[in-house]
Amino acid sequence: MKVYEYSARSIQEAIDHGLEELGVAISDVTVDVLEEGSKGLFGLFGSRLAKVRITLKEEEASDDVARAILADAMKADEPKPRKQEKPEKPVKAEKEEKAEKPAKPRKPREPKAPKEETVKAEAAKEEAPKEKAEPKKESKPKAPRPPKAPKEPKEPKEQKEIVPAEQADRGTAAGRAQEFLQEVTKLMGVNVSVAVANDEEGNVRVNMEGDTLGILIGRRGETLDALQYLTSLQVNKGQDDYTRVTLDTEGYRAKREEALVRLANRMANRAQKTGRKVSLEPMNPYERRILHSALQDHPAVTTHSEGEEPNRHVVITLK
Repeated sequence: MKVYEYSARSIQEAIDHGLEELGVAISDVTVDVLEEGSKGLFGLFGSRLAKVRITLKEEEASDDVARAILADAMKADEPKPRKQEKPEKPVKAEKEEKAEKPAKPRKPREPKAPKEETVKAEAAKEEAPKEKAEPKKESKPKAPRPPKAPKEPKEPKEQKEIVPAEQADRGTAAGRAQEFLQEVTKLMGVNVSVAVANDEEGNVRVNMEGDTLGILIGRRGETLDALQYLTSLQVNKGQDDYTRVTLDTEGYRAKREEALVRLANRMANRAQKTGRKVSLEPMNPYERRILHSALQDHPAVTTHSEGEEPNRHVVITLK
């Protein structure tokens, strides 16, 4: 055990001086304070240095630790003994050994006993006479079908002979209407006969014959109404008195009038049953006039028109 003493102005300075001189750390030594220094009077008279004793700790323990660490390091560096590897068998030798071993003979499987149903079926086949062996009956050849008679070409419908109507005086309203419609139908490519007449009130009635395809009628009489309107403008152009013009072809106006009368009565009955008003589809003034006339004497309903052209329509209400 080594002991050293050091003196300095203070205890800390003595310790630091001793550790520096020995080259150790505070943890490697034991410090004992022998004298505590004093400064004295004014730092000149009666001052004493501080003295400490530094004792080095025993080195045996540290030497043992160093030896143990060195021994472990040496053991780690020693080469480990290798495990004895099993000798590998050559692949060819294994194959030859397998080939030399004789294959075990397989036992032959015993045939299963046939089921009773299979035996019965085979016996029935043997007993039954073979139908396939019999010669096939010769089928009689079918008689060829007689060729179909060619269809006779349809006879074209006989076109009505159009007899030209009497030419009216061109100075009258009927004459102007007839001349205008003859020119218009000619431009349309429709060959018709335009007959004109005056009724008791002096109005002009025009009937055109020969339009079998309904070209002059159009959808719901729209084309016929347009021609009627144009003819009315031509007839009353520059005239003081207004002349009504009614245009018809192939009896369309009469058929349409009958259909409108039936419609008016049917809708009147619906209004009575439901107790609600019934609105009809938009119609031109001529057709609306037919509906009003058909129901003007009806005991339970009345009619009036609503809306604006071209959507003006007839409404049926209860009285």
